[in-house]
Amino acid sequence: MKIRIQGNSIRYRLTRSEVTALQVKGSFEEHTAFNGKNFGYRVMAKEGINALEADFQEDTITLFLPKLESEKWPDIDRVGYSNDMILDNGQTLRLLLEKDFVCLDERVEDQSDNYPNPEATTEK
Repeated sequence: MKIRIQGNSIRYRLTRSEVTALQVKGSFEEHTAFNGKNFGYRVMAKEGINALEADFQEDTITLFLPKLESEKWPDIDRVGYSNDMILDNGQTLRLLLEKDFVCLDERVEDQSDNYPNPEATTEK
């Protein structure tokens, strides 16, 4: 899982196996270690919501996806979900959850579990 935070926006990108884990287990989580502390980021299915929501507690950002969407997402072509969440202080937090596609340029990272990029062309 990749997470990008910029200003008041949070973007999660999940590989095929992570999207499947979300479907089967209802959540997927990773941590980054910082000298005895961990920063956590998780995506979790949640009943009773109809759009993405987020929360930050105990050094973990949790992105909530409606449960029904988490159950069908691996089996449909939908790339992702977005929502502008209004915070208690009136500010807006932009949320984005996407399937992670293979990059079109060469990368050093392992992309074997990423979704095929729809922009890729096949040379004949």
